[in-house]
Amino acid sequence: MAGAVVSRHPPWLKVRAPGGPRFAETRAAVKELGLHTVCEEARCPNIGECWDHKTATFMLLGDTCTRNCGFCAVTHGRPVTVDPHEPERVAVAVARLGLRHVVVTSVDRDDLPDGGASHFAATASAIKARLPECRVEVLVPDFQGRLASVATILDAPIDVFNHNTETVPRLYKSVRPGARYERSLAVLAAARARRDVVTKTGLMLGLGEDEGELLSVFRDLRGIDCDVLTLGQYLRPSADHLPLARYIPPEEFAALRERALALGFHHVEAGPLVRSSYHAWSHVPQKILQN
Repeated sequence: MAGAVVSRHPPWLKVRAPGGPRFAETRAAVKELGLHTVCEEARCPNIGECWDHKTATFMLLGDTCTRNCGFCAVTHGRPVTVDPHEPERVAVAVARLGLRHVVVTSVDRDDLPDGGASHFAATASAIKARLPECRVEVLVPDFQGRLASVATILDAPIDVFNHNTETVPRLYKSVRPGARYERSLAVLAAARARRDVVTKTGLMLGLGEDEGELLSVFRDLRGIDCDVLTLGQYLRPSADHLPLARYIPPEEFAALRERALALGFHHVEAGPLVRSSYHAWSHVPQKILQN
C-alpha cells in the first residue's frame, strides 16, 4: 500500500560488506586529500563494489546541502565556504586512482550566485589537464533554473551531462520540495541545445509512483532527446526520511528497461541497486560519444 513503511529488505537487495585492498586504496586517497564522496554521504549500497573497482563519485562544495529533500541522507543546513583548491585535489585523486571515467557531483548550493557551476567547470578542466583521456561526467543540481549556469558547465571539457529527474511530477512536492519537474526537464534540454553532449538522468522507484506515470516521464525525457536513463530502488535512509511504498522486484525493473529502450534511449540501466553513477563507465558506449 502506498505510504506504508516497509522495513525488511528482500533478498535481491543484499550486498557484500565493503573491504579489500582496492577499497582501502580508494578510501585512503579520499581521506588524505580531504575530499567528500556521494558514496559515503548518501550511504550508497554499492560503495563496496565501486570502491573495490577503484571508482568513486566525488562530491564537490562540501557535505552540507542547502535543500532538505525527503529522500536524501546528505546533511542539510548552512554550507561551508567554497574551497578554491578542491578541483585540483579531485584531479590528483583521479590521477592517483587511474580512473578512465569519473563522476563529479555536488550538494545543492543555492547560496552561490551560479549554484556552483564554475566550480564544476574548474574541476573538469583540472581533471582533463592531468588525464586528457579520462571521461568526465557531471551530475549537477538544477541551479534553480539558471541556464547561464548550465552554459558554464557545457563550456567546460565534460563528456556526460547528468541531472536527475528523481521521481514523477505528482510526487515532487514531497520528494523534492525545492525543485520542479519542468525545471529539471529545462536543464536537460538546455544542455542538449548548448552542444552535442551525452545527456543522462535517473529516477528512484518505490515512492508510490505508478507505471503510467513512469512511462509519461520516459516520453518527456525522450522528447528532449535524453540519451541515458537509470532506474533504481529508493531505500529509506532513516525513520526521518520518506517512507517506502514498496520494493520493486528485479523482473519489473527489467520490463521497464525494455519499455524505455523501445522509446529510443541509447542506454538504460535498471535494477534494485542501480544508482546514477553505478557502472557509469558502461552507460556511455564510445559510439555515443562519437555521434
